[in-house]
Amino acid sequence: MPQRELSVGLAQRAPLHGSNALAELHADVERTLALHPELDMLVYPELHLQGVDHLPNDEQPAALSLMATPLDDPFVARIGEVAAEFGIWLCPGSIGEDDGPDGQYNTQLLFSPHGRLTASYRKMFPWRPFEPHRPGTEFVVAPIDGHGVLGLSNCYDAWFPEHSRHLAWMGADAIINIVKTTSQDRNQELVLARANAIVNQVYMLSVNCAEPVGRGHSIAVDPEGHVLAEAGPGEDTLIVDMDPGHIQRVRARGTAGTNRIWSQFTPEDAPIPLPLYAGHIEPKRWSPHYRGHD
Repeated sequence: MPQRELSVGLAQRAPLHGSNALAELHADVERTLALHPELDMLVYPELHLQGVDHLPNDEQPAALSLMATPLDDPFVARIGEVAAEFGIWLCPGSIGEDDGPDGQYNTQLLFSPHGRLTASYRKMFPWRPFEPHRPGTEFVVAPIDGHGVLGLSNCYDAWFPEHSRHLAWMGADAIINIVKTTSQDRNQELVLARANAIVNQVYMLSVNCAEPVGRGHSIAVDPEGHVLAEAGPGEDTLIVDMDPGHIQRVRARGTAGTNRIWSQFTPEDAPIPLPLYAGHIEPKRWSPHYRGHD
């Protein structure tokens, strides 16, 4: 069955903090959908609901730790209620997840239009030494009913090419990279968004927090590396239609009509050793149609 386009809104916003964060999220979703009723999904930046930037820098890690909560907490359920009320796919960014003796994680959330927590992803590459979270160990992709598959990615993950490559291999049509870049390197991240899209032939949707806290410049890139939309530093909503069919056409004809990276190997090719990972590239498993299942 052909997959339909998914209309995604990248909500570049300043972080929320305090006891009214969920009410403010609700109000922002309502305002945004009033302006863009066609949207199927809204995506907010990393740690959007747990801003600590009003505190001195040396107090922020402890504040993040205090706000961490298990995923079965009523706070998480109330985020799902927002998604259900408006009938949209909702990525509210990430929250601090408290997993008891296993530690705390920076966990990206994705809710269905029915309010169900469809996927959660623990950030694999925390920005050390500044983040107090442990690294997650599992890649996460999420099928979006009739609209293809999304890969979940959190900020610094985009700097590690293995991350985006693995999500694409698992079948992601688009990678949702939530970001909280307050430092001077957002320009480099814009290059990485295009590069990750090009070398994996996927959509890269990277939403950063807005000034005065963040550097903004959220970006949406198509599977050939073309910039579909880019924001400035302030609050904005980028609208992008993610078309899984376009990805298949690009992969079939090649990027710029030339490069078909996912057809590089034949099953008869010999495995290529990867000493860094104590593993190898297995040509029979190279295609993303494999989707990570035996």
